[in-house]
Amino acid sequence: MADKIAIQGIRGSFHHQVAQEYYGQDVQVDECMSFQAVVDSLLTETSDRAVMAIENSIAGSILPNYALIDENELRIIGEHYIPIHMNLMAMHGQKIEDIKKVYSHPMALLQCKDFFKNYPHIKLIEDADTAEVAKRISEKGSKHVAAVASKAAAQIFDLEILAEGIHTMKSNSTRFLVLSTQTKCPNGRKIDKASLKFVMESKQGSLVSVLNIIRDFDLDMTKIQSVPVIETPWKYAFFIDVIFDDLEKFKKAMEILGVMTEQLKVLGTYKNSLV
Repeated sequence: MADKIAIQGIRGSFHHQVAQEYYGQDVQVDECMSFQAVVDSLLTETSDRAVMAIENSIAGSILPNYALIDENELRIIGEHYIPIHMNLMAMHGQKIEDIKKVYSHPMALLQCKDFFKNYPHIKLIEDADTAEVAKRISEKGSKHVAAVASKAAAQIFDLEILAEGIHTMKSNSTRFLVLSTQTKCPNGRKIDKASLKFVMESKQGSLVSVLNIIRDFDLDMTKIQSVPVIETPWKYAFFIDVIFDDLEKFKKAMEILGVMTEQLKVLGTYKNSLV
């Protein structure tokens, strides 16, 4: 039986697109209305894998998702990037001037804020999912209301696109992580990227010392993100991504960092999808 993949949103969402591109067009999905629900789907074995957005080239990192992955001991087993094209859509026969409210996921609205500056009469309202809003408008036949979503959502739910490509930066893309509750065997694929979390003592030069080890072992850091340690004010955990050519060098670096840091966790090793 084919794996079921948990996604945030419904058919026609960007998460659905990622699941199809990564696992094939006929992939079975568990539609979840929140990222917490995606995690719950994995933990209850309702789904076998999950895809989760983690950062956007315009809006930046989705910080709560780092905590969800870390706190629930999920494993990162892959990644996937897609270009994001935002479109304004509504019931047929309407114009932008007719629209009074636009609903969409907060990240989608954030990516389109410059477009809506030209339409001050439109009220922007945050919602759970881009495609779910499109579905709701279609099912209710709602007038004077629009959604920001993908072209696939417009096609699936028979909505008219009032404006295409309304995102601010046309090079807009989002990185998604592929998640599991277990470490995945490489199955012959080259493992050359890793996601880590570490916490250090709050003393001068501690972060520099870690970064020096990363450099000395030829690990190329592609991202660093600090997140507050909630129970300890003014203390931070660091989430970083590194790519490498030599897996043994990476393992040796982890041994050293395990001694240098208060806490070190390898969230996952996987194939770098940008090469």
